[in-house]
Amino acid sequence: MAELRILLIDDHALFQSGMRLVLEAGLPGVKVTKADGIEQVMAQSGEAPSLVLLDIQLQGMGGMDGLVLLKQRWPDVPVIMLSSAADDETVSLAMSKGASGFFSKSGTAEKIIALIHDALGIHTPQAAPEPPKPRLTPRQFEVLMLVNEGLSNKAIARRLELSEFTVRGHVQAVLVLLNASSRSQAIFAARGAGLLA
Repeated sequence: MAELRILLIDDHALFQSGMRLVLEAGLPGVKVTKADGIEQVMAQSGEAPSLVLLDIQLQGMGGMDGLVLLKQRWPDVPVIMLSSAADDETVSLAMSKGASGFFSKSGTAEKIIALIHDALGIHTPQAAPEPPKPRLTPRQFEVLMLVNEGLSNKAIARRLELSEFTVRGHVQAVLVLLNASSRSQAIFAARGAGLLA
């Protein structure tokens, strides 16, 4: 299969980083290029991406107008719209302008990967069973919830009345169980596994 190149157009750095982690975890070998706006993309030359993820709410030119320009430039490249508002009217408008799919930013990692597979015509075998959810102890789950709230080890230790050393051990165990190398990766992995909403 040809190299999978995804262009992510979104002006929120945190969302960009999180989405990149999701794409790299769900699409092995994917190359993700990021841009903050339509103007930046249109000013660049180069090979067309395999697929575009385009946020509707952008600084400067909005995503809906940008979608029209992108479809003119790369008619055969599927574009999936990203939005925190996924009402029927917005979805219909995006699809009428040529979008291949629509993803609500409150959706799951599995959902965006499935949308990308659909847009690219990648058929995934259905027979493979779902991997079991990582089994965290009640205390590890408690620590994960507080990591998700953005608390430091010291703040978690205070909240749970534990030593900072003990909390560090729990955090390390959570990272190992979720196959993550950082706290932010652990949060994304936990969301992908349905452990966090």
